[in-house]
Amino acid sequence: MVKHVILWKLKEELTAEEKENVKAGIKEGLEGLAGKVPGLVDVKVNINGLPTSTVDVMLDTTFTDADALKAYSTNPLHVAVADGKVRPYTATWSGLVLYALSASA
Repeated sequence: MVKHVILWKLKEELTAEEKENVKAGIKEGLEGLAGKVPGLVDVKVNINGLPTSTVDVMLDTTFTDADALKAYSTNPLHVAVADGKVRPYTATWSGLVLYALSASA
């Protein structure tokens, strides 16, 4: 299994109401990929960070293997969500990939 986590900071020019709507759209779009993208085992989007958090949205995904993660990045369903609901509204992002998640790793 491969764990892939991304953290996003939304653009500062968005109002508080716009940020809430954008976060809800990101959550709906990315979690809506569950069961539709081969190799995507689990997807969770956290939009309720602590007031002290330095990011607005956290994507937490698990894939069957590194090849599934690579294929996800170009999957048309994922690209549509990324281009329509994520990239236009995010200022910065950071990511982490962890490999070989299992009891024997």
